[in-house]
Amino acid sequence: MATTWIDLIGYVRVRYEIFQQSENVLRFHLPTTGDRTQRVAVHHVPADDWIVIESAVGRADDVDLRRLLELAGESNIGGIVVAEGVALLRHAASLADLSLDGFDRPFRLVTEAADALEHRLTGADHF
Repeated sequence: MATTWIDLIGYVRVRYEIFQQSENVLRFHLPTTGDRTQRVAVHHVPADDWIVIESAVGRADDVDLRRLLELAGESNIGGIVVAEGVALLRHAASLADLSLDGFDRPFRLVTEAADALEHRLTGADHF
């Protein structure tokens, strides 16, 4: 059964503490490894009924962007973008093709990969 944006909001709300929500965006922190956390945003693209999952790697000026692209190329999920000066790992999926159970895997892969890239390139946990 296809997932709706409302279903997804409920799924996230039950599992994580949302720190910012608008009509088409959810932002929250997700624990990763050890005492590290990762900031995550899920954007709804209503015209196409898609979601975009993104997680920050670091400020674009503070990371070696060439190395970031090389490391991201080893992943089978997402791609790197720079938005508002922040390097992000971003992945898109059609809500029509997802079940709520199917959301967790790409969501976890994006956040864990972004956290690993942040740790490897900056040694910090800013995002």
